[in-house]
Amino acid sequence: MKTVLPLSAESAIPSLFSLLISPMYLRSYLHCGKFKLDLSRPLVMGIVNVTPDSFSDGGQHLPREAALTHAHQLIAEGADLLDIGGESSRPGAQPVGVQEELDRVLPIIEGLRDAPVPISIDTYKPEVMEAAIAAGVQMVNDINALQDPAAMSVVAGSSVAVCLMHKRGNPQTMQAQPQYLDVVAEVSEFLRRRIAAAAKAGIEPKRIVIDPGFGFGKTMEHNLVILRELNKLVEMGMPVLAGLSRKSMLGTLTGQDVGDRLSASIAAALIAVQRGASIVRVHDVRATVDALKVWNAVKGESA
Repeated sequence: MKTVLPLSAESAIPSLFSLLISPMYLRSYLHCGKFKLDLSRPLVMGIVNVTPDSFSDGGQHLPREAALTHAHQLIAEGADLLDIGGESSRPGAQPVGVQEELDRVLPIIEGLRDAPVPISIDTYKPEVMEAAIAAGVQMVNDINALQDPAAMSVVAGSSVAVCLMHKRGNPQTMQAQPQYLDVVAEVSEFLRRRIAAAAKAGIEPKRIVIDPGFGFGKTMEHNLVILRELNKLVEMGMPVLAGLSRKSMLGTLTGQDVGDRLSASIAAALIAVQRGASIVRVHDVRATVDALKVWNAVKGESA
């Protein structure tokens, strides 16, 4: 079905939103460059951090060969796509320069150019997006939701998918007493506006994923409310990505250190897919894939 999009951002928001929640428009595929991902079952995005300071696995996969070995292991374990990150976005993390981030991620992307699954670049920097797309990535995962006009232009001029994420503040300040009147409504409204801006820039809806940004400028209670009401974001008609793996909210709930949050991470991923998430972004791919095989079997679907 060919869609004629409104010309102005103001008119795009209600018109596009009405179109997206129409049952006939809900999509079964996500278009990631040369890949077309089937969304009839939840997908698992494996995390490959090439950073010294990520909250869970900082430094473990910083050398190129270690990162590539880890990436291929995640694919073998059943990852449907991989997310490569060269700058930590954990609370309190300090930004890194463009060249340093490029030096971290480009050798990994180039080494995965022929991977059988799409490769995503986790970055908010337009320069990194552009170089990563040229090197072969099929998706951009932007915690800033393409609010930088240059980032919007880079993605719009390509065929890659994009994940638009909500956050409040930046990693240095985002957990300093975040407040909302209605967290689900405010996150939803932000994402509606970013979807509309992306559509106006020429990014087709079939290339867009949304992410409520668990832990990005939200208290534990905010995170729990979003997870409890995740179906309200799903009703927007875009695939929803949920990133809960090993996060501090799970540590607060269970009392477990970051390395001992596997069970909680699996529980959170299953709750997210039960509430409609299309993609779960995880560190522990094999365990998550196995849990989803059981969930799919109980639903009467193929794993």
